[in-house]
Amino acid sequence: MKRFGWILLLATILINACAPNNVKEEKNWEKYFAAYKVEGCFMLYDNSKGLFKVYNLDRAKERFLPASTFKIFNALVGLETGVIRDTAMVIKWDGITRGDSAWNQDLSMQQAFRLSSVPYFQEVARRIGKDTMQKWLDSIKYGNMKISRVDTFWLDNSLQISPDEQLGFVKMLYFDQLPFRKSTMQWVRAIMLMEKTGKYELSYKSGWGIAGPKKIGWLAGWVEENGRPTFFVLNIESEDPNLESPQRDVRLNILKSILEEEGYFKGLK
Repeated sequence: MKRFGWILLLATILINACAPNNVKEEKNWEKYFAAYKVEGCFMLYDNSKGLFKVYNLDRAKERFLPASTFKIFNALVGLETGVIRDTAMVIKWDGITRGDSAWNQDLSMQQAFRLSSVPYFQEVARRIGKDTMQKWLDSIKYGNMKISRVDTFWLDNSLQISPDEQLGFVKMLYFDQLPFRKSTMQWVRAIMLMEKTGKYELSYKSGWGIAGPKKIGWLAGWVEENGRPTFFVLNIESEDPNLESPQRDVRLNILKSILEEEGYFKGLK
């Protein structure tokens, strides 16, 4: 398992050890954050070119609660341990009515991932168990690796991870470099695919959590054109309780604005 302790090393390589001509700080991306009056950072790694771009490098090294981006990890462990048979496996609704009505039904893992159902993945975590979850966190060196309650630790600020660590994690997932079966990683990559056209594929997981008065938002994943992936992580924070709504997805708007500026979505990368 030694080779799978790479994540922190990979993150260090991406930020601190790249040749100067391969790393560029994109201060002009600030305009996309200013448009919504949010603080944040954005990281972009073009794997085929070895080109790394970042806005707000200092924040990219800070750790925050992963919120629902942890569903990537949770799904991997659930599938690997057999707690979840496959992504079509349904967990029955517990009958508790919650604010998001889409969660108040029986859901498969694939549906729960797309709907970002907290109750579904809390049940997955309970079935995995605290000791087993801790072993996987330690093996992969996921963030600070801290667990409080097994069904809340990624939401209550116990577990924290930095944007650069998130980037390393999704990159290793894409290339089958995590200590899971290839079929497990393939399943999770499949449920991360959110948009597919003839020109590009966009795969990611969002996250939205609370840290004191602040809301912490995430998008972590990759955009793929012509079989070539570019990895990204978006992290934002705001004290505005009404920042996002069904009519306005701030995180996705920022992500797509930056990717469009960089020439993505045209099938030319």
